[in-house]
Amino acid sequence: MVSPVVALAVPPALAPPGPALSVLASPVPVRPVLAPGTTGAVLAYALGGVLLGACSGLTPGLHANNFAMLLAAVASGLPGSPTAVGAAMLAAGVVHTFLDAIPALALGVPDAAMAASALPGHRLVLDGRGREAIRLSALGSGLAVAVAVPLAVPVTALVERHRSVLEAATPLVLAGTVVVLVATEPSVRAAVGGGVSFLLAAGLGSATLGLDPSAPLPAGGVLTPLFAGLFGAPVLLDALGGGGVPAQGDPAIRLPRWSTAATALAGTAAGAFVGYLPGVSAAVAATLALSAAPTRGPRAFLVASSGANTAVAVFALFALAALGTPRTGVTVAIQSVGAGTNLPVLVVVAAIAATAGTALVVTVGDPYLRVVGNAPQLPLIAGVLVLLAALSVLFSGPIGVGILVVATLVGLLPPRLGCRRVHLMGVLLGPILGRELPSRLLGLLSARLPGLHVTLPPPLGRSRFPAAGLDVGRVLEQFPTHGVGPPVAAPDPAVASVPGVLAVVDPLVTLVWSRSVALLFGAAQVGH
Repeated sequence: MVSPVVALAVPPALAPPGPALSVLASPVPVRPVLAPGTTGAVLAYALGGVLLGACSGLTPGLHANNFAMLLAAVASGLPGSPTAVGAAMLAAGVVHTFLDAIPALALGVPDAAMAASALPGHRLVLDGRGREAIRLSALGSGLAVAVAVPLAVPVTALVERHRSVLEAATPLVLAGTVVVLVATEPSVRAAVGGGVSFLLAAGLGSATLGLDPSAPLPAGGVLTPLFAGLFGAPVLLDALGGGGVPAQGDPAIRLPRWSTAATALAGTAAGAFVGYLPGVSAAVAATLALSAAPTRGPRAFLVASSGANTAVAVFALFALAALGTPRTGVTVAIQSVGAGTNLPVLVVVAAIAATAGTALVVTVGDPYLRVVGNAPQLPLIAGVLVLLAALSVLFSGPIGVGILVVATLVGLLPPRLGCRRVHLMGVLLGPILGRELPSRLLGLLSARLPGLHVTLPPPLGRSRFPAAGLDVGRVLEQFPTHGVGPPVAAPDPAVASVPGVLAVVDPLVTLVWSRSVALLFGAAQVGH
């Protein structure tokens, strides 16, 4: 009996010249093979990744990158195939993007008198709309996955076809992004404050990203204390005088359906922007995406930022497969174990993780808000600050505490200068621009003045500056991995197990997804 044959294709005009996505360039027969053992291993590792992502997402200051790099460090001793280990890393990363909104909403809620300068999610919590905020975040992430997977194929093909142009233009695009962020502040004072915040964060990044500290855990690096200090500790310190989470109302979503969908689409497009450009965060992309969204305000920002955050995981995966360039810590870890080319399996794993993440947000979000709301605020905030310091030591060694303190001082400035915290992403953008922009501008100048000879550096994205931080992936690539060898060259049986994974998982995914959507929309009367 002959197995069925499936043909995969994209339009020839979008077909990438490279081999990574060549299977998509023209109809190619694919003979499904059911490999129960391999399928079971991939599913088991993916479910383990879901648990790791849930732990990292619900723990303040902990990121899926940390677990991914830990898995990479011990990958050679694990019994699973490279694709199975990569499935765990990817699942953890996707689930984290769903659940990290919950502690962000529940912790660091300021006093009501500071609502005007509070984070968008905290404004909703202060208004008693925290349960709605959780569901808005879940909707943004879930819709982003549904749109990003089919959209990533043609977008990646276009990026591959015009890669040289994109690499040459990237510094100018990043510089334009910084200018737009500063120029869109509501007042001159806020714009000046945004510029000052960006420059201070850029200086901090330039001084610390090249460090290679000795740390207790092999997934070390300075990004943990940097981001905990810039974006975590300041919010908690500003909330010391607050009353915590007030009583919350019903979970009804008050953002109209069409507006929710359009804003999630804008967030997904922003995720593509982040997935292919170095140094741009989901918050930066969401801020830019809101200019094209039909609705503004904290609800729209939550949907857009959550959508961008989750879409990055999908687009970064396709960028790794097609371009060989890791843009996130998770994709760096996936590449290190040799799983980055098994795109069909990893896409299925991403869908499974997204379904699990949606269900977990609805299940865990409300109790999390309730427990934190009933807890005494001073001991709770003090405990979280101690946790951030402990994580900084674990992942960066003793120097991590110093980086945490300095980053916290910088992170306290934006609200006091009347500007958005998004300018603090200069910690990554600044070093990139400092390395790349002058050479690109000199290149443009030499093109107009033939008598001026300027030697250009190698193309953007190559690791020529060991401490430059050309993108987050390249910074994380410096992390020690203790024995992780080169990618495994032997054929991986998981490549042929996609139909097996689908056969086992598809009914479960459909059931959980439908129930999750019912919980999101059914119990909540969506606006018209």
